[in-house]
Amino acid sequence: MNPLIAYIDGGARGNPGPAGYGVRIEQSDGTLVQEFHESIGVATNNVAEYRGLLAALEWARAHDCHALHVRSDSLLLVEQMRGNYKVKNAGLQPLYARARLLAHEIGRVTFEHVGRELNAHADRLANAAMDEADV
Repeated sequence: MNPLIAYIDGGARGNPGPAGYGVRIEQSDGTLVQEFHESIGVATNNVAEYRGLLAALEWARAHDCHALHVRSDSLLLVEQMRGNYKVKNAGLQPLYARARLLAHEIGRVTFEHVGRELNAHADRLANAAMDEADV
């Protein structure tokens, strides 16, 4: 079975500042499954990226998805989730731990770093969330 693909993005205006994330779930052929975004108040870019990851993982678990391929333009998040970078920031450690747990519960979760141009849908959604946070 082909894994679903989750494009995730998070951002903050001001870092920290008004923050939000966006998630686009697709089938392996690019067919849209679902898009969603959320404003998360004041946070850093990295916290917003992790909140986007957590939202995608929680969505996958709730929809009984057992294989998910996550694409993100955050090299830090991707390399931390792959186990190549340590999570030194105390604020990210609980988010990382939750993401690892959810990934384990899902079954097979893989991570890929992509350029911003390949993450345009998730970026658009994250910006919509930040626009809502600015209000």
